[in-house]
Amino acid sequence: MIQALLIAIWTGICAIDDIGTQMLRRPLLIAPVIGVIMGDLPTALLIGASLEVLWMGIGNVGAYSAPDIISGTAIGTALGLASGGVATAVAVAVPASLLSQQLLVLYRSSIVYLNPIAEKIAETGDFSKIFRINYVPMLIAFLIRAVPTFIAVYLGAAVIDQVVASLPKEVMSGLAIAGKIIPSVGIGLLMLMMIKKGELWVFLIAGFALAVYLELSVLPITLLALPIALIYDLASQKPVMVNEVTESEEDYDL
Repeated sequence: MIQALLIAIWTGICAIDDIGTQMLRRPLLIAPVIGVIMGDLPTALLIGASLEVLWMGIGNVGAYSAPDIISGTAIGTALGLASGGVATAVAVAVPASLLSQQLLVLYRSSIVYLNPIAEKIAETGDFSKIFRINYVPMLIAFLIRAVPTFIAVYLGAAVIDQVVASLPKEVMSGLAIAGKIIPSVGIGLLMLMMIKKGELWVFLIAGFALAVYLELSVLPITLLALPIALIYDLASQKPVMVNEVTESEEDYDL
């Protein structure tokens, strides 16, 4: 009960972060906190890393609402830790994120009706009320993530245990293999994005060379890539043209 409540609160906090983002909503940060709550941090880190790679390239584009990675990660991690590790977590997280996606569509459709209210308040010049009206969508965002997560974690662990126990070993082995394959799909999506920008292929080839020929692991390659990425970002920034206003030597009154 207490664990389910704490996980639901953490999920709601991450949902608020989805509005004004500090990147708390990423699986790599959601899962470890749930691991601390449930007392299994190492497995939670593995689950978070797997889901992070899987959903690394997912985002909202225009009117498209992406799968809810917050609820998916929270429910998948909690039930995975309770019932069988990474394979179960991935198997639960994906459908959970798709179901929660429908709630996000309803949420984003409903908060549109707050715009006319905000416009009427803006006409009065009372900007403090406009600031306070932002708490309404924040509260709704908290509830639509926290409540389903609490119900799924509190009631779902026993059900998942029964389902997992009834599954043949071949099915669980397949889920375990899928859990290892699915992250490569996320990497593939990112590589598709890189294809569109030719200069990014240089970094892909450099990373491949470091991993294959120098046999470096992920951590040293990442540490080498960080300063290179910073230098690339600074070099690719376009200079801002500033028009200096010069005063004439003499002022004339016309």
